Amino acid sequence: MNHPTSSLLSVIAAALALVLASCANKSVTLGPDGKPIDAKGNPTNPFPPGTYDHFKAEQDYPKTMKVWKNDELLSQTSAENSRILISLSKQRGFLMNGEQVVLDYPVSSGVPSRPTPPGSYKILEKAVDKASNSYGKVYDVDGNQVDGETPKEVPEGGKFTGAPMPYWMRMTWDGVGHHIGPLPKSRRPASHACVRGPRAVIPTVYGKVKLGTSVVVEE
Repeated sequence: MNHPTSSLLSVIAAALALVLASCANKSVTLGPDGKPIDAKGNPTNPFPPGTYDHFKAEQDYPKTMKVWKNDELLSQTSAENSRILISLSKQRGFLMNGEQVVLDYPVSSGVPSRPTPPGSYKILEKAVDKASNSYGKVYDVDGNQVDGETPKEVPEGGKFTGAPMPYWMRMTWDGVGHHIGPLPKSRRPASHACVRGPRAVIPTVYGKVKLGTSVVVEE
């Protein structure tokens, strides 16, 4: 004989499943900006909090500095099944496992005068501690910082200190890579062609990739 409580729980579970299925099948109306709107045209977010759909439907996405993470999938992701996707238009980076997003995080790519080149790459070098050979700070003979950012601009007796690029993942042999770096609050390109990422995220990405891991940079 079935216990009354068990029967009640079964009925509730079945009803909940029907509700969720119904919600999942509802069409979502998008506004001119591609974000969900309600019947009155007001911004809305019809997706369950915590889901990736909800994260992307937020009104401040992709400009947000927030990071989305799939903890369960992250635990299943390794250097053997991962890849990196960079979107220049969204200024977002994605750690991928197959076609599934593991991490979605803000990045800052190259400025128009030194743009990050779109294309398909592979990680050529990894280094936790890395400093730029091309850009950094220039000091005079007395140790005072002066105008300039390249070794060619060092005054006589002065020195050049390369900009730190922790958790460096090289994409090209001419100096383009993915690493920890400052992100402007305005969420715009600000680097010398590299792809900067958050200090709280990049070490995780670094630990999930290897030499040869695919990196695709999209417009």
